[in-house]
Amino acid sequence: MKPKVSVLMATWCRPKIIGEAIQSVLDQTFQDWELIVADDGSPDETPQVMAEWQKKDRRIKYVRIEHAGRIAIVSNAGLRAAQGEYVAILDDDDAWSDPDKLQKQVEFLDGHPDYVACGGGMITVDEAGRELGRFLKPETDEAIKRMALSANPLVNSTTVFRRIANGVPALYDESLPQFADWGFWLELGRKGKFYNFKEYFVRYRMWDKSSSFTKQKANAQAALVIVKRYRNYYPGFGRAFALAVAYRAYVALPVFVRRLLNPVLSAGKKKAFAG
Repeated sequence: MKPKVSVLMATWCRPKIIGEAIQSVLDQTFQDWELIVADDGSPDETPQVMAEWQKKDRRIKYVRIEHAGRIAIVSNAGLRAAQGEYVAILDDDDAWSDPDKLQKQVEFLDGHPDYVACGGGMITVDEAGRELGRFLKPETDEAIKRMALSANPLVNSTTVFRRIANGVPALYDESLPQFADWGFWLELGRKGKFYNFKEYFVRYRMWDKSSSFTKQKANAQAALVIVKRYRNYYPGFGRAFALAVAYRAYVALPVFVRRLLNPVLSAGKKKAFAG
């Protein structure tokens, strides 16, 4: 029997912290799920760690591909293995904070067929797990899409979406080197409505080992591509383009400067585009 929800977790070289993310899935009150861990060819003990988790719960699936270095390719490998009506995303360095998260989102999508995805708020934490702040995204579809071209409309690790929307399987654009999740949501948003719960669904880890920091130059280039690509589908192109240009200037700064500024600027952006 196919599960209602496929939980997709892309990973690469996180064997010491992925367990926290996996455990937060097991702790959900909604239990009709499969967990697909898509591994981008980690050259460490990740396969052994995953073998132990699979012994604990047979709903955990492990998909390993040759190292691609692109989250879109890894995520698509997991999506192609998914069987659920809905897909929930959870990054390998985050953890769900609300045990009723999946239950709430499944009930929402079941009752609102014109919505293609829903998300929620995040609790940002540092590398040691200490809370840094709490942020919510805009709630309604109109408010979400008003800001979508300037910032990711949904917090990735809080989302649940329809695996097949308008008869087409949802997949990531593998041509995008970075910000594939942002491009994914903008494309999916053309097929239906979005909703963000005014609740905190995830503990989101902010650290300088995350791809949002380590691949900032590629992020900046991808941002310009995405903003230009979707300029005719979402409002606010002028603001979005100015932000993308400013981001490209920022990533030209020395690494030690960006390491100091990153927490402050990241928090500022989250507040600016909060609901």
